[in-house]
Amino acid sequence: MVAPLKRVLVCSPRSAGWNQPDRAAQWRDLGFHRAPDFAKAESQHETLCRELQTAGAEIIELPPAPDLSLDAAYAHDASLATDFGLILMRPGKKNRIPEANHQSSFCEALGIPTFADIAAPGSTEAGDVVWLDAKTLLIGHGYRTNAEGIRQMRAILAPKGVDVISAPLPHGHGPETCLHLMSLISLLDEHTALLDLPWLAVQTIELLQSRGYRFIEIDYSERDTLACNVLAQGNNRLLAIEENRKTNEKLRAAGFDLHTFPGSEICINGSGGPTCLTRPLLRSE
Repeated sequence: MVAPLKRVLVCSPRSAGWNQPDRAAQWRDLGFHRAPDFAKAESQHETLCRELQTAGAEIIELPPAPDLSLDAAYAHDASLATDFGLILMRPGKKNRIPEANHQSSFCEALGIPTFADIAAPGSTEAGDVVWLDAKTLLIGHGYRTNAEGIRQMRAILAPKGVDVISAPLPHGHGPETCLHLMSLISLLDEHTALLDLPWLAVQTIELLQSRGYRFIEIDYSERDTLACNVLAQGNNRLLAIEENRKTNEKLRAAGFDLHTFPGSEICINGSGGPTCLTRPLLRSE
């Protein structure tokens, strides 16, 4: 999750239908803070993509589809890239379930196979998945990823020698809000994690400590503006939301090459940061 990012799938606000009145009208039901501003969101998404390209990543745009919702812009959640192909998630948020098949068919046309999928009654979202290394997967157990989904992930990955560890997530503000494991942890390099420490379970903190991670804590006044959602692009380079200035200064002080983009509309309004907006498909060693 921290090696140089070479190829990444995105779904622009246009592809997700933010410019379509019938879809935009669903913003309350989907948990957005306000009605989306399509022009502003599209501009901010374009800035994100320019930052990714500047860092050396190839951008691949998911095409529109009639059964995608506003949430499809957060392309990270519907699939998990592995060395064996994509694992299709089954999101706990029902309007997001069609996204996985769209990503699968599109990626297969690019030569990226589908390796496995999660079936009902399992639910999984990739925002709950953190690769601690190539053979260790930490999965948050919460309202978006359930015990059956985690069991299926273990069954899928055990034959490949991948250990799947469950990480309990807090209730937070309840099942209607988006709280992923990656809302509380962003790996920055092989030895550093950005954390929302008070919201993590003791066993998760102890696991990270046992693996030698040093911790950087977010500024907690920026929790609600997704300060913990930071994308590692490799080679000490990070991408973050510009609005989280206090946390960003901590990251710069820690020696990271931090780049930012405006996220008031594309990120904060829909509760998805730079990791959520990107489905990494290829990272180099």
